[in-house]
Amino acid sequence: QVQLVESGGGLVQAGGSLRLSCAASGRTFTRYVIGWFRQAPGKEREFVAVISWSGGATYYADSVKGRFTASRDNAKTTVFLQMNSLKPEDTGVYYCASQRRTYYSGNYYPSDFDSWGQGTQVTVSS
Repeated sequence: QVQLVESGGGLVQAGGSLRLSCAASGRTFTRYVIGWFRQAPGKEREFVAVISWSGGATYYADSVKGRFTASRDNAKTTVFLQMNSLKPEDTGVYYCASQRRTYYSGNYYPSDFDSWGQGTQVTVSS
């Protein structure tokens, strides 16, 4: 199991940027696929992005494609989510999650992941 801790959330105006971090503990971190999800009040948790264990492959939800970029630094056991051109509808609690199954380029469900961080709040004002 990998333990995950998110950071970097905050309040930003529409059009602004934030960079989220997901710090992991665990010696086999490099073998984990990492996903990003978000949950707005009263809504279900939704898929945002996923990155393969090597960092060589990523996939994004249509709603964030072209604005968000996932990356990872395996030496520092950290995954990042760079969020640009933020919109009010991007507001929510952002979670990173890990799983050891084979990466695929497509949308994921929360049930696809085994371990979760505690989340970090992102609020985008209009």
